[in-house]
Amino acid sequence: MAEYVVYYRVSTERQGRSGLGLEAQRAMVEQFLTPTDQVIAEFTEIQSGKRDDRAELWNAINLVKKTRSKLLIPKLDRFSRKVSFISGIIDQGIELVVCEHPNVSTFFLHLLACFAEEERRQISERTRAALRAAKNRGTVLGRNAQALAAQRQAEKRIFFETIRAEFERALVEAGSFSGAARLLNERSVTTYKGGRWYPQSVKNYTVFLDLGQV
Repeated sequence: MAEYVVYYRVSTERQGRSGLGLEAQRAMVEQFLTPTDQVIAEFTEIQSGKRDDRAELWNAINLVKKTRSKLLIPKLDRFSRKVSFISGIIDQGIELVVCEHPNVSTFFLHLLACFAEEERRQISERTRAALRAAKNRGTVLGRNAQALAAQRQAEKRIFFETIRAEFERALVEAGSFSGAARLLNERSVTTYKGGRWYPQSVKNYTVFLDLGQV
């Protein structure tokens, strides 16, 4: 029997809310697990894989260390595409298991990390080249991004009204951003992204309290 802590990641809020990407990852995990395996906990993150300071990822890693279990991820690129980061985690004694490549050696995981990092570099180069070509053709860049930002702002405003009472009560009772974050988490009130509250995220919402919007 093996004990696992499972880590899922999607890159966008829309994927997280709709289940796109997550459903495929969960299917890979379910197919990988045997009847005797035990899942201690699951962590889901909506964040870019470029960042190493992902809160849910480190929660998962810390739990793995505490329970001496294994960290199970559906695909290596859901964990990271940086060789240095993956190597650093492995060097800490974390046993990393990838559903897509079961029973592989640590050496092979390092090779996979190299391929993932190179793929990320090529994607970045292609994106920059496409943007340069569009700009040369006279395309005005940024309009679509502005429209998407406005849409997200409206969605956040609607969401905030559903938690306004809990948010204001936590802020008043705690008297601080960190205290309010703790109370909201204890009361299972999630953020717009479905994640945990942190002092900075509480502060971001208070800016719009008087305006009635977020």
